[in-house]
Amino acid sequence: MRPLLNTLYVTTEGAWLRKDGANLVVEVEGQERARVPMHMLASLVCFGRVLVSPPLLGYCCEEGIAVCYLTTNGHFLARVEGPVSGNVLLRREQYRRSDDATGCATIVRHLLVGKVHNQRAVISRAWRDQGGSSNPGASQALDQARKRLRHIMDRLLDSQETDVLRGLEGEAAQTYFGVFNHLVRVTDAAFQWRGRNRRPPLDPINAVLSFLYTLLTHDCRAALETVGLDPAVGYLHRDRPGRPSLALDLAEEFRPVLADRLALSLFNRKQLTDHHFNSLDNGAVLLKEDARKLVLTAYQERKREELHHVFLDEKLAIGLFPSIQAQLLARHLRGDLDAYPPFLWK
Repeated sequence: MRPLLNTLYVTTEGAWLRKDGANLVVEVEGQERARVPMHMLASLVCFGRVLVSPPLLGYCCEEGIAVCYLTTNGHFLARVEGPVSGNVLLRREQYRRSDDATGCATIVRHLLVGKVHNQRAVISRAWRDQGGSSNPGASQALDQARKRLRHIMDRLLDSQETDVLRGLEGEAAQTYFGVFNHLVRVTDAAFQWRGRNRRPPLDPINAVLSFLYTLLTHDCRAALETVGLDPAVGYLHRDRPGRPSLALDLAEEFRPVLADRLALSLFNRKQLTDHHFNSLDNGAVLLKEDARKLVLTAYQERKREELHHVFLDEKLAIGLFPSIQAQLLARHLRGDLDAYPPFLWK
């Protein structure tokens, strides 16, 4: 199994990144702040006004180190990478399957089974933790949600049309986020869950979720490109100019485990407080720079944790799972696997 390489996140405005031998050097106001061996990097993510020298940019493209530019708030701007790798025949099959109603629905079904299973696993764990609590209402709501998600999974397995599957995903999301307030254990009024919102996020929890989803989508996009798939042509998410539809598809399975649970942990452990957020006049809530750094550090640490991969029957760092799932999807498209085996969290 390939080693888990690092992603370097640069959040300091005005930072200058350059190549020095086999190292990446980060300078701020002429002072060296960091030096990283480039053989340890899988990608480079720059927030805001971060400058990258042409020699470093060229080296990253040659060595397959993706360089991604985001706004200070984590919105995607651009991505720089070298020549596209992969077998053109694999991409042709990817495109054919996207246009084939039956083939598309088959992949969407397995992706959503993975997503809903993992949503149910998150709720089930919270329900077990609530077993002896003094809030029977929360325990009952979580129990009803996990039963409803189980029923939705059964309906997913019986559905043959992509639009029906998308509708079931919406029903599952409504059920899952409908009890999300019972997963947030802090009593601060600023952190009360009132439902999922985005573009812009209107509360701190949604702000962190959106930020983590952006990071996760970046990792999934890099994994797909590594195995030779086109991240722009997906199955669950419809094609749209500039949208990495397949990367969003792949990220769906990981959102409950890698993003949602991490966000809940940061709030429930009070690592994030109301001082970490800015509120704008239009109601948008944004992470401050120290909050972004805290979330980025926690995200990298979470990716190093090991989980059991059901299909491979092996315990691996969770940061490798997007690459593993991308490889399994490619094997399915090539005909090596009868079906795409989704990531299931146990």
